[in-house]
Amino acid sequence: MATAPFLRNRYWILRHGKSIPNEKGLIVSSIENGTLPEYQLASEGVGQAQLAGEQFLKELKENSIPLENVRICYSPFSRTIHTAKVAASALNLPFENPQCKMMEDLRERYFGPSFELLSHDKYAEIWALDEEDPFKRPEGGESVEDVASRLAKAVLQMESQFQGCAVLVVSHGDPLQIFQTVMGAATHENGSSSDELASRLQAAITKPILSQHRKFALLTGELRAVV
Repeated sequence: MATAPFLRNRYWILRHGKSIPNEKGLIVSSIENGTLPEYQLASEGVGQAQLAGEQFLKELKENSIPLENVRICYSPFSRTIHTAKVAASALNLPFENPQCKMMEDLRERYFGPSFELLSHDKYAEIWALDEEDPFKRPEGGESVEDVASRLAKAVLQMESQFQGCAVLVVSHGDPLQIFQTVMGAATHENGSSSDELASRLQAAITKPILSQHRKFALLTGELRAVV
């Protein structure tokens, strides 16, 4: 896997393992609820996170990447912290060290008060809205464009802080779909001609590109190399 010439690092993404909200069929997207300990991983999700950590270790070895070059960046939600801890343990990396970093901008997309703590069935309404206009917010929540903008900030932060690293981004389904959409467009050869990453990311935040984000869905506990 070659790194794009304007990127200093390689990126893998990991959606959190099956969580207690997943089991209950609940939308838990606010920072207030998402950080509660009762919304961490279900037992099945712990197993998924362990397998993902083992798979990541295998990919590191295949790419001859030493553990000291690994960085784990994760969302502040309890289900993503739990996933990142289990994955770090599978790599034999101490979680409380500078190689593991919580990043606020990797948090779950907030779907707004009309959806919070309600059934997963309500997601269909959000996907329909996203397809129609990814710049339109669910009432009181975040649009696809809002999330894309904060993820672009997160990428620029990781690129400024790390060099020559394998970065594992532990986040949520919607943000990681959007992350893939933006990074894919930014690194595509027919994308922006600029070698400046910030310009490339900004050029990717358009309605035609962002409306495609559902194509990049991940299963719970799924690991994927991005770029």
